[in-house]
Amino acid sequence: MLLEVAIIYTVYIGTRGYQNYKKTQRSKGIIAKPSKSAQITTKKEVGYFETVKKHQHYFKVSTISLGLMATTQFIYSPLLPLSFSLYIYTVLPKIREVEKWLFEKRKLDSELLFLIADTTAVAINQYFAAAFSIFFYHRAREAVARAKGYSEQLVVNIFEQPDKIWVLRNQVEIEIPLEAININEIVVISAGEIIPVDGQIFDGIATIDQHTLTGESQPIEKTIGDRVFASTIILTGRIYVKVDKSGQETTIAKMGDILNRSTSFKSSLQLKGEEWANNGNLPMLIAGGLFILPVFGPATMGSFFFSHIGGPIKLLAPLGTLNYLSLASHQGILIKDGRVLEHLVQVDTILFDKTGTLTDEQPGVGQIICYNNYPENEILTYAAAAERKFAHPIAKAILQKAKEMNLDLPQIDDSKYQMGYGITVSIENKVIRVGSIRFLIMEGLSIPETIQEFQNNSHSEGSSLVFVAINDQVSGAIEIQPQVRPEVKAIINGLRQYGIKQMTIVSGDHKLPTQNLAKQLGMDSYFYEVLPEQKAKLVEQLQKEGKSVCFVGDGINDAIAMKKANVSISLRGATSIATDVAEVVLMDGSLSQLETVFDISRRLDANMHNSLHIVLATSAINLSGAFFLQFNILTAAIICAAGMTVGLTNTMQPLKQIRHEENKRLTVDGD
Repeated sequence: MLLEVAIIYTVYIGTRGYQNYKKTQRSKGIIAKPSKSAQITTKKEVGYFETVKKHQHYFKVSTISLGLMATTQFIYSPLLPLSFSLYIYTVLPKIREVEKWLFEKRKLDSELLFLIADTTAVAINQYFAAAFSIFFYHRAREAVARAKGYSEQLVVNIFEQPDKIWVLRNQVEIEIPLEAININEIVVISAGEIIPVDGQIFDGIATIDQHTLTGESQPIEKTIGDRVFASTIILTGRIYVKVDKSGQETTIAKMGDILNRSTSFKSSLQLKGEEWANNGNLPMLIAGGLFILPVFGPATMGSFFFSHIGGPIKLLAPLGTLNYLSLASHQGILIKDGRVLEHLVQVDTILFDKTGTLTDEQPGVGQIICYNNYPENEILTYAAAAERKFAHPIAKAILQKAKEMNLDLPQIDDSKYQMGYGITVSIENKVIRVGSIRFLIMEGLSIPETIQEFQNNSHSEGSSLVFVAINDQVSGAIEIQPQVRPEVKAIINGLRQYGIKQMTIVSGDHKLPTQNLAKQLGMDSYFYEVLPEQKAKLVEQLQKEGKSVCFVGDGINDAIAMKKANVSISLRGATSIATDVAEVVLMDGSLSQLETVFDISRRLDANMHNSLHIVLATSAINLSGAFFLQFNILTAAIICAAGMTVGLTNTMQPLKQIRHEENKRLTVDGD
């Protein structure tokens, strides 16, 4: 009865002794160490990929062992030596795990209780029960390792990089290894290729798929002057990119580092579950050995040990967290600190910075004021022609309006530009001045009273005016208005569904434009003419009132308030990862994923509670069954396995969503 148990541990001791002998011989130089290249290869393979391979191997062997054990116990007993040999091979990793906890970490782990239950099954000749327990031990770890591997690939290694790239040197395209690229070199990338660096388009035009970086579902067209990022893909076109970041300096590499750190996060629920499990290890061991074994027998003791929650909690909780971090990354949300997912559940107040957050960086054209009988089209044509060669936001707004009105712009010779506080150009033998009221006054022009009044009204409402003068006379003005991001109103309404009780605008702007925007968006309140340090004090005041505050801003300008807030979210996107103080960055540069951030946090919280309830329910069934229904070890092992299977299915929900979204995206791209 105890012979088989003695054989198992004798084999394990012999195996460990041989491994220690080899280690000693290697340290003395008697056995050669792996070559440098082999060490590098091994280092590259360390990680979830190797772990999956290892667990897949043991799972396959344990499957064969389970089949042989079933045949041995129920059909043909002479197969015992063969089936038991395989069983010993599959149980050795579990013994090693327990040994690490006991002697290296000096902790009593729940796996010791499960190992005692397995050993007890062997001791009372319940070979199939012992084999089933070890089979599911490897099955669960193989499934968890595979899921972790998939999530880790999404989170850290999703961003592909080519081994070799084409660069332009001395007007000749040559192929070089990616690691040989230098800053300021010109990289040539064509349709179907992965962009290998961060940089700016020097020449060409291309349609680029950025979904791995920003979560954007639609490709975006980029041309000269636009920034591109490593690991995004060119769908059509060909571009020349001037390199400003490569290797570990790219946005993608920094994202990988940040996300890798985030995956080590443990929620308070997970910590609580582990604390319950760890506190129960010694009492369960003592109760099993001193009370249950002598009173109820070894089968009941084994079933009792299978009711422990420690093993499932340790596997399910971190896997669920990792999968939801993967989902966030897949949707273009960079979570720098995993604790944010837990803190977001408690948030009841959101403060929004106004400029650059609720409003777009690119303003728009409002009214066009005409004077001296000039029509709107002519005023706008002169302004757009003068601003054509400039890239600041006001120039872009004027040019966009001219494009919308299908205006033909006259060409201007570079020598006819005069720069100061505005622009002076010569068009069709007319002197055109475009700029601020201060510029026109400095140029000696008089400002009509009606236009001055209009400027005062526009300024009070948060708009500004660009004046146009023709031949020394003010002939019109173009109103430049801040543009509210189109997605904002729907998002504000959607956030109400997540229990947000107070949403507030915090702005350095004047009262009237801030008040109008708050009313337009349905905000609960607003603060105007607020300095950066005052934003932080406002956050602290709300926290003293018992509020959990999330600050949504555009990055550096709101740094102080972001550091004070319970949660900080930035939408500055991929260009600001290195310097952005926010804990969450919406990589597409808009607020469109803000609801998703709150949704993911609540789904993770619900998923963690579901996992805990599944584990506790399984434990309760086994515990009651051990004492009242005389469960044997096999029954307890099956119930434990069933609970673990349900728990794994629960934690896999984010990965199913990711696969569904990927399949949908590929289908659309294929069409």
